[in-house]
Amino acid sequence: MKTKALFLLLALSISSSAFSIDIIEGIATAIRSGSPQSISKYFIENIDLKVIDKEDVYSKQQSEMILKDFFSKHPVKSYTIAHKSEPKAGSQYVIGTLETDNGKFRVYFLIKTTGSQTLIQQFRIETENK
Repeated sequence: MKTKALFLLLALSISSSAFSIDIIEGIATAIRSGSPQSISKYFIENIDLKVIDKEDVYSKQQSEMILKDFFSKHPVKSYTIAHKSEPKAGSQYVIGTLETDNGKFRVYFLIKTTGSQTLIQQFRIETENK
């Protein structure tokens, strides 16, 4: 009986880890596409957002408009993930580098699993420190 319980616990942790990897790759693909609609589908309803000099808690729709403005001024060349934290208590953060026609930016996002949904709680695009 202990073996079955241990196996079930291991299987659940692996599947939840794989699930967050899929979510992270989906978010990375959305960032690479420079599509505000694709990124915002991963946002909670009211997200802690910072895009260069705009920082506040915005609705999903407001956030999408802010990202649309950013990507219209900074067309994407590439996006690479530099670091992913280990999932902990249903949360995980990712740090990456966004290269655009107008320079490089540091992108940070925090995802959190609540119930059956894993969504972005915090999303930041900041100028990269030189």
